[in-house]
Amino acid sequence: MTEEQQNPARKIHPWEKAYPSTCRWDVEIVTKPIPAMMDEAVARYGTKTALVYRGNHLSFGEIRQESVSLAAGLLHAGVKKGDAVAVYLPNTASYYIVFYALMRIGARLVSLSPMDAPRELSFKLSDTGAHLLITTDQAAMLANCAAIADASGLERIWVASEKRWGAGTDEVAPLPDDRRFSPIDELMASQHPAFWPMPSTDDIAVLQYTGGTTGHPKAAMLTHGNLTAAIDIAVHWKDVRAEQPGEERVLGVLPLFHSFAMLFLLLRQFREGCCVFLHPRFDVEAVISQIEEERLTIFAGVPTMWIAVSGHPGAESRDFSSLRFCISGGAPLPGEIAQRIERMVGCKLLGGWGLTEAAPVGTLIPQSAQVKPGIIGIPQPGIELEVVALDESTRVLGDNETGELRIRGPNVCRGYWNRPEENAAAFVDGYFLTGDIGYRDEDGLYYLVDRKKSLIISSGFNIYPTNIENAIYEHPDIAEVMVIGVPDDYRGQTVKAFVTMKPGTKPMTLDALRTFLSERVGRYELPTGLELRSELPRSAAGKLLRRVLEDEERGGAAAAIRGA
Repeated sequence: MTEEQQNPARKIHPWEKAYPSTCRWDVEIVTKPIPAMMDEAVARYGTKTALVYRGNHLSFGEIRQESVSLAAGLLHAGVKKGDAVAVYLPNTASYYIVFYALMRIGARLVSLSPMDAPRELSFKLSDTGAHLLITTDQAAMLANCAAIADASGLERIWVASEKRWGAGTDEVAPLPDDRRFSPIDELMASQHPAFWPMPSTDDIAVLQYTGGTTGHPKAAMLTHGNLTAAIDIAVHWKDVRAEQPGEERVLGVLPLFHSFAMLFLLLRQFREGCCVFLHPRFDVEAVISQIEEERLTIFAGVPTMWIAVSGHPGAESRDFSSLRFCISGGAPLPGEIAQRIERMVGCKLLGGWGLTEAAPVGTLIPQSAQVKPGIIGIPQPGIELEVVALDESTRVLGDNETGELRIRGPNVCRGYWNRPEENAAAFVDGYFLTGDIGYRDEDGLYYLVDRKKSLIISSGFNIYPTNIENAIYEHPDIAEVMVIGVPDDYRGQTVKAFVTMKPGTKPMTLDALRTFLSERVGRYELPTGLELRSELPRSAAGKLLRRVLEDEERGGAAAAIRGA
């Protein structure tokens, strides 16, 4: 008797035929407030080491204790449940303490990238209404905070000490002579409240910025329920091997401000009682050495990291035998690189597809599946995925029909902060329209074909062409500009700008353009290519045509390959 015959009320989805025998799609997904999840983990693993950073070892109980002390201090300083607090931190142990403190009091964490330019920081602060910010005493980040404090209306800037964790004096700077700046340590001695705020699963936990094609990013509203559902979904996926709670030793090189790291490092490993070896930044030799010396078992990275490992001199002779799970996410990884990594480390490189709006789980590729170009696998437990017509988002397509992917599940955000029109367009029949084009084959496996968005993905980061174009247009000598993503063997894609110059001006150089943009966009958004043209392609209606340039670049790359 089939499952559908045993339970005729439950719909059997096409992808379930491809499900590993070791897990079920229809398992119950449990949600709860993040503080409750933390407290349960500490009750199980309290004295175990949760985090190793710059030689410092912090137990699960110590992270909870410090985060609770900070939470009490924030409440004493006037921070209330529902207040927006911006977090502008690099990879540091302080991120764990700050994150869980804000979750404890029900504040909304506004996630800022350490690579954001001052203008981008100002936009995100204004967009979310955040007047409170937590940062570190690293010189460049303090300088950016000081530069935007007045224009952004910042009222308080609390500074976590990186020197506490062992940073050298050359890495840190003194606090600006500004009463708004104060050490975060001053908050740690406050008396605990008699009653803590009680965030619910429906309360917003994180405002996580993601891509758009309108020139500005949008903040996905991820609730406590979305995030804890995402963890539960990830934990319930068991394929051939399953991660062992309390036993894994996890490499922490993903940037913590990114949704991938937030789910995988900050939340999942804490819940599962596993130790994270956190790095301030990715250094390929340091990473390989630590894998060997500390016998790490899990390495989750973005494609640029894997490419760096595979190309590192002598890497093929290093000892990766302790690794049990290797994961690549954030952007597509070239197949030949994946195969090289698998031969080098001796275990299968796991992949799939996700998006910030889904916190960011979606699909995984079963280890039994035949890997073909574009494969993204099957929906993880509790997630529904459909393909709908590009011109009619309510019309569901069948096998091997290409359309837009739409997703539904307890991990999917409720929408974008302050974007009612975009929310109305993004959600149809309870599903979120992803903007990704793909199809499902007759075996229930999904494949990604293209993106509806003109988003550029470089080293796992979303880059918005219009944002860069608007910045370039500020140059007095530029007449017109279009920005596209071009293939890059290391980053996946990089930024290339096409410009026309105003009459009578000198030709622009790439170095000059990058210098001009250095204070206007993030470092990862700076163009690596520039092409001067007498005119840019237009439609009959006069609209600039980005797709024409993308097709030209693809054609040129194909010709170069044929001629090689």
